[in-house]
Amino acid sequence: MFFLFKTLLAGLIIAFSSWLAGQNPKMAGFIIALPIASLIAIAYTYYEHDNAANTILYAKSILIAVPVSYLFFIPFFFAKQLSNNFWLIYGSGILLLVLGYFIHKFIVNFLA
Repeated sequence: MFFLFKTLLAGLIIAFSSWLAGQNPKMAGFIIALPIASLIAIAYTYYEHDNAANTILYAKSILIAVPVSYLFFIPFFFAKQLSNNFWLIYGSGILLLVLGYFIHKFIVNFLA
């Protein structure tokens, strides 16, 4: 039941933000950039597992992952050079995100 509640809450936040993007894209971008998902996930993780050490490691991993995940957005700044081809831009962002995963993994292993 708790899993269903978490799924519904996360879905509502994403659905609201995507709806709002059609009305007010700047506000929607700000809302989705907030660490709402992290706030919720960190609290749920501690609540479910009652393990402060793992929850703290989880939070540190998020802190490292956030700036690395910005790699996804780099191709959007080169939209004109990429002929505004959405799928090329989006696909390039995903490839950079895969690279970001390996960067994240390296940093977390180095710190651990």
